[in-house]
Amino acid sequence: MVDLRALLSLYDKTGIEDFARGLRRAGVEILASGGTSQRLNQANIDHVSTDVLTGFTEMLSGRVKTLHPKIHAGILADRSNPDHLKDLAEHDVTPIDLVVVNLYPFESDPGIELIDVGGPTMIRAAAKNCKFVAAVVDPSDYSAVLAEITENGEVSLETRLWLARKAFTVTARYDDAISSWFESQLKEKEKE
Repeated sequence: MVDLRALLSLYDKTGIEDFARGLRRAGVEILASGGTSQRLNQANIDHVSTDVLTGFTEMLSGRVKTLHPKIHAGILADRSNPDHLKDLAEHDVTPIDLVVVNLYPFESDPGIELIDVGGPTMIRAAAKNCKFVAAVVDPSDYSAVLAEITENGEVSLETRLWLARKAFTVTARYDDAISSWFESQLKEKEKE
């Protein structure tokens, strides 16, 4: 049995049931936020809601879901650093090994409410800590990631590095789309 922990927080839930079932079969504990948790409940897939993990429910109409130290410390902890491990123990935080996140579709429907804050934050945190954490941002990577976990008990460092590069590419494009939208908003204001 694998002793890993995955956090799933998805806008596009394509393939998530099969992926989550595969993770559970491999012994991976699953944490899930909001709508992802609801989807896993509907599919009878065992998981822990981020509300339960943090003791804090979503607020501000869903604007705040995953922005919590129990989540981000679990993602960002350097497991080779004794001080980080001490902090985790003192605050009852368990490390997170796999962050599976995709973002609100800002480019297809731009607007303030589709500017994802928590998603990019988790993606960037996982990619930054790729020495220990895999950042999965694309459903097309689920099968390869699951195969590595099933065969090796972990996602290899080489794959984590590749996923980190992909993660930062996704967040950079996302930020660029948001920046371009704000630019268009400014141009519209100038016309008034």
